[in-house]
Amino acid sequence: MALFGFKEWKMVCDVIGRGEQSLILRKGGISEGKLGFQWLHDAFFLFPTHFHGQVAQLRPGSVEEDEPLPDREPDVVSIRLFAEIVETRLLTDLDAALALEPLHVWNREVVEERFHWGDAPGLSLAVIRAWRLASPWELPQRASFGGCRSWLGLPTAEGLPPDWRETMTPVLPKARVREVRDAIRALTGSALS
Repeated sequence: MALFGFKEWKMVCDVIGRGEQSLILRKGGISEGKLGFQWLHDAFFLFPTHFHGQVAQLRPGSVEEDEPLPDREPDVVSIRLFAEIVETRLLTDLDAALALEPLHVWNREVVEERFHWGDAPGLSLAVIRAWRLASPWELPQRASFGGCRSWLGLPTAEGLPPDWRETMTPVLPKARVREVRDAIRALTGSALS
């Protein structure tokens, strides 16, 4: 069975893991291919990425800033979360994208920059249900994990317990994730396509 990772900032992964965010906004990296960013997989591991500038790109007070972030990726990647997509949409209206502020930690400037980046304005949105792994999946860092892209193929036999699906626990109950989905629909209205 193929396993996939979705690259996301470590601090955003932490917020998702605490149940404070159940959505992902994505424009995509320069290596996403001709079609740009696509939600290629319905279920994936959240692959935390590190860089010291994350804090400045998140809303003040939205994350715990005590933990210093390294200037480079660590030698070992610690994967703690698995996610399943509940719903995806394309946000084509900036005001609708900005209206989602209470539901995520990115600051306004990051949302605006991502919205306008590239040839076509807009942002891809996914409502997710996250699951905590019983213990972190530790993977040695490797060159194949690098690059400005969202999706990674992950090694299937390297340190992940065979019963990982049976031992993970939901971060939030289904009902709470549905509430987030409904709030997103209410805030964005017809701006979803």
